[in-house]
Amino acid sequence: MPARRPARTALTAVLVALLSATAAACGDRGGLRAAGPTQTAVSPAKLWPDLRPASSPAYPYAVSTRVVVKGITVPGGDIHKVDPVAVVEAEIKAEPDDYGSKGAYHATVDRLKDCRAGGDKARCPLLKPYYRDLTGDGRDDLTLGFRLYPTNQTGVRVYTVEKHRLVQVLADNDAILGVELAGRSLIERSPADISGYEYRTTWVWDPGQRAMVFSRDEYLHTGDGRKPTKPTKPTKPTRSASPAPSTSAAPSSSLSDTSSASTP
Repeated sequence: MPARRPARTALTAVLVALLSATAAACGDRGGLRAAGPTQTAVSPAKLWPDLRPASSPAYPYAVSTRVVVKGITVPGGDIHKVDPVAVVEAEIKAEPDDYGSKGAYHATVDRLKDCRAGGDKARCPLLKPYYRDLTGDGRDDLTLGFRLYPTNQTGVRVYTVEKHRLVQVLADNDAILGVELAGRSLIERSPADISGYEYRTTWVWDPGQRAMVFSRDEYLHTGDGRKPTKPTKPTKPTRSASPAPSTSAAPSSSLSDTSSASTP
């Protein structure tokens, strides 16, 4: 990865450019000026045309999740009446390899007890639930987040209701910097292996799979950080999937913004 110039250097360059433009404008009497010759358009060069195409992905990755949640009823088909704590408890029961005494997220089980009445809310791993229509059927869906102790990961889940059944349509575990809802898209921000960069994964509803699938995985420069002493390759593989349907644009809303989502 190319080394980045410090912000101070970049800022200085911008200021010099602005001052130069201002000075030039002061001596300009108006009129049209030539911008120079137009560069000839060049088509992309296709490299290695004889290369044998890959027949399978380099990394196994589940592009979508769709599971009917057992043991959870949806009174009147209203997802607002579903108990979020019970939803997480149902996942723990269904995934003993992950949440059992030897599982990666075993400490989540005891902490979840503090989400009930009389428990220590500061220890409760469940985050505030959010409600928004992500599937486009005109009804709210449920977005849950909960910490996966003892790791630094957070579980992000999306549920919808079909024929009075609760259906999980997104399940992702990652080290999370933030989560946003934008229109009918869910965007996760995760730390990268180099400071000043982060991963952003966008999930959208796919009517064909009837699940949330990721439509974009980005590795973005977000600010100044340390310069690597040698080229560093991201440890998180680039993920690709079939093009997902476009969603209507809408202002993005962070899941930490209580004004952008309804709660029961």
